[in-house]
Amino acid sequence: QVQLVESGGGLVQAGGSLRLSCAYSERAFRGYATAWFRQAPGKDREFLAAISWSGITTKYADSEKGRITISRDNAENTVYLQMNSLKPEDTAVYYCATSVNLLSDVRSYTYWGQGTQVTVSS
Repeated sequence: QVQLVESGGGLVQAGGSLRLSCAYSERAFRGYATAWFRQAPGKDREFLAAISWSGITTKYADSEKGRITISRDNAENTVYLQMNSLKPEDTAVYYCATSVNLLSDVRSYTYWGQGTQVTVSS
């Protein structure tokens, strides 16, 4: 069964941190890169970070470098997104997605989770 399931979202105060998780089906996505995107109301889906299957290669949106960290634990079939110094403008639905290649283009990603809501209060 093809499956990506995000968790870890919630309400946090500005300046706080969250770690999002993306649980994936190992049988379906072995060898795939995984990325995190977010979408705020009325805005396009935005690339945040991606990580190769091995975890050796990562890619970040320039605007988020230094504030977020992507990692993975293939033994747990999970990809993480650590977010620090959160701001109200980080409020969005956060999605994980998989692709054969490690890319930042949303069109390159075929499989998506259902998303997890992150709300940052001021």
